[in-house]
Parts: sequence; structure tokens; C-alpha cells
Amino acid sequence: MAILERCDTGSIARLTLNTPEKLNALSDEMLAALQDQIDALREDSSIKVVILSGAGKGFCAGHDIKQMTAGRSAEDGGKAYFQDLFARCTSVMTGLQSLPQPVIAQVHGIATAAGCQLVASCDLAVAAEGTRFGVNGVNIGLFCSTPMVALSRNIPRKQAFELLTTGEFIDAARAVELGLANRAVPLEQLEAETAKLAETIAAKLGAAVKIGKQAFYEQLQMPLDQAYAYTSGVIVENLMYRDTIEGMAAFIEKRTPDWQE
Repeated sequence: MAILERCDTGSIARLTLNTPEKLNALSDEMLAALQDQIDALREDSSIKVVILSGAGKGFCAGHDIKQMTAGRSAEDGGKAYFQDLFARCTSVMTGLQSLPQPVIAQVHGIATAAGCQLVASCDLAVAAEGTRFGVNGVNIGLFCSTPMVALSRNIPRKQAFELLTTGEFIDAARAVELGLANRAVPLEQLEAETAKLAETIAAKLGAAVKIGKQAFYEQLQMPLDQAYAYTSGVIVENLMYRDTIEGMAAFIEKRTPDWQE
């Protein structure tokens, strides 16, 4: 059985972290499997939305601490291994945002440390009520510096810093309040609600969503004037798409658009 399972339903791809005995920890093997799928999805024009979920009792408990500890046996105490590990982890996290398809985290149980980073790196998140979120490395003497990057770009800075320095957890309802998750639903409705969101997005013009997702993250890093200049170019490019022309005509004519993509 694969440690990362992929199941495609129409234009929606579901990736399931599948090492429940390790709470789906981001081991070297899991990171490699995620990177492989990210690379494959980037070239797969048949997929419009990606769902990322976890098997078993929780979404993801972060890095594999036992594996990290074993890395210390090298002559340098593990420094080179750790540098490579976090470079690979960064590639996965940024790769999710650079995918042309929106990525939805389907979260239950726990999402801690790098597992919380994984949620924050997805474009959207649907959480089961009672899910516990945390960047709790500080509890074992390790500040969650890399998870902090994604977290602090999702929630207000003082709330992010409190979580990072106290190691305390928040529940799904609080995660929604802070902006880490889009909605919290009963566990028995989690898969259906996530699928519903994915289907809603998948029904839109894929080319428009693709150009829009890229522009969304690009403009966030820009000053206001530069952001408007950049997105003006993007929207003009979008307006030239054949299917956008058709969509606007269909709106005026009060009919369903005949999209080719």
C-alpha cells in the first residue's frame, strides 16, 4: 500500500497521506511522495482541484521526530541532513501554492507543527469539528520556525506568535475565526463538504482559476500600485481567452456557456 495514495474522480484528485500508524508524519519518504505528486499534477491539465487528506486518526503530526533524531548520527551531528530536510519540505510547501490547481486541505484529528504548516500552505481548508491545530515544537525545545512562515501568512501576527511561543492548541472553530480554515463541519460531513467545495471550484473555467491563483499569490507580495498594475495585465490576458469571451456572451444571452476547456 502506497504511503501517499492518489484517487482521481473526474477532474478532482484526492491525495491521502497514508501512514496512520505514524499519524501521517512528514518523513523523508512522505515528502518525496508529495513532491512526486506535485510535479505530476503540475503537468496534468485534466485535474482542476486537489484535495489533501490524511488516513487514520489525524491529518498530519508534522515531521518524523524519530527519523530526525536518527539523522544526528552523522559526523556533523545531523546539520547537513537537517538543511536538506527543510529544503525538501520548503519545496513541497511552496509547490502546493505554485500548482495551477487550487488545493483543499481536508483536516481531522490533529494538524501539528509541519502538519499545521501543510494546512496553511494549502489554498483552502475544511476541518472537522474538534480538530486540534498547533505549532507545538517549542514544547520540546524546538521553535517551529519553518511552519511559522506559512502560519503567519494565514492568521494575525499576535495570534501566530502566541501559538508559536506557548505551544498551545486551537480547535477547528478557532482556526476558522483566525483564518487558518475556511469552515468547520461535523466529522461525518467532512468528506462530503470538502468534495462539495472541490466540485464547485472544478465547475468553473479552469484557465481562469489557474491564472487567478497565480496572480493571487503574486500580488500579495507587491505594494498596492504595483499589485494593481500587475493584476490589470492579468485580467486583460484573461479577457482574451476564447472561453472567457464565450462565458461573457452566455451571461448576456442568459444561457449556459459552451466552454471548450
